[in-house]
Amino acid sequence: MARSRSRREPQQTRRRPQPASGSRGRPGGSARSGGSGRSGGSGRSGGRGGGAPRRQSDLAARILYAVPLIGLAIFLVIKGGTIFAVGVLVLGLLCMHELYGMLASFRPIKLAGFLSLVGLVVAARFGTPFQMILATTASLALIVLLILASPVREGATVAVAATLLGVIWIGLPIGHAVLLRDLPHGDGIVVDVLVGTFIGDTAAYLGGRAFGTRRLAPTISPNKTVEGWVIGMVAAIAAVWFAGLYQDWLSGADALFIGLGVAVFAPLGDLFASLVKRDVGVKDTGTVFGPHGGALDRLDAVLFTLPVGYYIWSALL
Repeated sequence: MARSRSRREPQQTRRRPQPASGSRGRPGGSARSGGSGRSGGSGRSGGRGGGAPRRQSDLAARILYAVPLIGLAIFLVIKGGTIFAVGVLVLGLLCMHELYGMLASFRPIKLAGFLSLVGLVVAARFGTPFQMILATTASLALIVLLILASPVREGATVAVAATLLGVIWIGLPIGHAVLLRDLPHGDGIVVDVLVGTFIGDTAAYLGGRAFGTRRLAPTISPNKTVEGWVIGMVAAIAAVWFAGLYQDWLSGADALFIGLGVAVFAPLGDLFASLVKRDVGVKDTGTVFGPHGGALDRLDAVLFTLPVGYYIWSALL
């Protein structure tokens, strides 16, 4: 009997440290909860009880922010002219402010970037593409003059590069948006490009979550997948084609051509923004659009697709 008791006691001792069933999902608890890959609370209750309402509230907040933004975009496109130019100029200034904030360690010449953006928009509104080229060239001279006037010239090379990144990445596309709007049927093409860009982006996100298995660019944007990219491209082309059905002046072939340009360049704009953000170590460029992030977060793909839309539509006219 003594030997039998000595064997049972260690078994009782081993059973005591086992946690109750309700504590299995706590961080740092059992190996089962640690390997589940879920963040936060318990494995099951966190996925069903806490995660779903949080995702629903986030989606509702995104929709609430998106509705007035869509209304503003429609208003600007319909008005056109100087009102449209001023509206996209404000958006461009917001994007440039966010970019220069991310690149603050490189000390970009913000004033030169902002003035260059204004010059590009004015040239596009009241001039021609040739005047836009002149404004872009003048921006470099303006940057150099302001650097020479500054008492601190250390790191001037990277400062010039950081400033010019804003001029080329943001200033030129904003100028092209004005040029596109001023073309015949430019209002409709701007709408087509925006519809294709945002529907393609949404379809890529949803398609990647549902079917994504292969990473598209793991070192730049780990959440993007090849499957999502393909679905997004198809959706962008289809969106522009369907939008063209309500525009009797736009043929189906031309709509497909524009949609293809949007489908190819929108992901590039998104990936380029992800590359810059990852390089400087930030998740969002800002908070001006609430749950949507910053202005540059929302317009990164548009900054690539609007110039493409301009050149394709110019060639088709």
